[in-house]
Amino acid sequence: MIVVAGEALIDLVPQGAGALVGLLPRLGGGPYNTAVALGRLGSPTAFCSRVSDDAFGEALLGGLREADVDVSLVQRGAEPTTLAVATIGSDGSAGFSFYVEGTADRLFSAADGLPDTTKAVSFGTCSLVLEPGATAYEELMRAAAARGVFTALDPNIRAVLIPDPDAYRARFKSWLPSVSLLKLSQEDAEWLGGTPREWLASGPGAVVITRGGDGLTVFTRDGQELSVPGEPVEVVDTIGAGDTVNAALLHGLAARDALSPAALTELGPDDWTRLLRFAARAAAITCSRAGAEPPYASELGGL
Repeated sequence: MIVVAGEALIDLVPQGAGALVGLLPRLGGGPYNTAVALGRLGSPTAFCSRVSDDAFGEALLGGLREADVDVSLVQRGAEPTTLAVATIGSDGSAGFSFYVEGTADRLFSAADGLPDTTKAVSFGTCSLVLEPGATAYEELMRAAAARGVFTALDPNIRAVLIPDPDAYRARFKSWLPSVSLLKLSQEDAEWLGGTPREWLASGPGAVVITRGGDGLTVFTRDGQELSVPGEPVEVVDTIGAGDTVNAALLHGLAARDALSPAALTELGPDDWTRLLRFAARAAAITCSRAGAEPPYASELGGL
């Protein structure tokens, strides 16, 4: 089982141009999207978070169940659901403003432990920024890594939520010894500073950087550097594209029985090239439709 830990929220997606255009609520949140994408691809998946008892929270749980994601690790609370108001650029790129004060997902408390069947656990986005939940997720990450569980991190930087960038950058570096796979966008990499080689020296076995329509690049601890181009597609918006890449990578690694820090280092150029191409195809499908709507396994070719 792959456990995805982090926030579930509602994206309010504009249905046209202008500040006062109508907004359509869509299920979202980086970790949530990753969990749904994994479920749709057919990977046994569980979601670990705190979700509101309100109507949005019920809809979020419904989306997980529809994707065959286990929700037994989800905590519930009376607090409202976090809202993320999207703005869509002319190129389909998405920006967000957030309503997070007193919301359910940021009040996540440290879990008793992960199921014995856990092969990997994935972290990222707002959940590693907003306290007190951020510390609880961090504790879960370190505990999983100490047990030898494969850990994946997608920082998915939301700078508007980070009051002290230097403190966050230092905290990010402190996570790296507990990370097996680091996936981030080119924009995230530039904001964080440093290089893939520097990050690899701190712990991860591989770093994957997404470059939008230009494709993906992987850097590995043994010196490999491989790139694939993006898949041509008419972009509706980019919401959930990076989360889909994250899920596709984890799904592909699971298919290769490579969800362990040791097995990750044994992947060769052909393995990585096929895996990156699979992730690029999956992300392209997500970009071809509105909101975070990752593909099902039936929409993709083989690994």
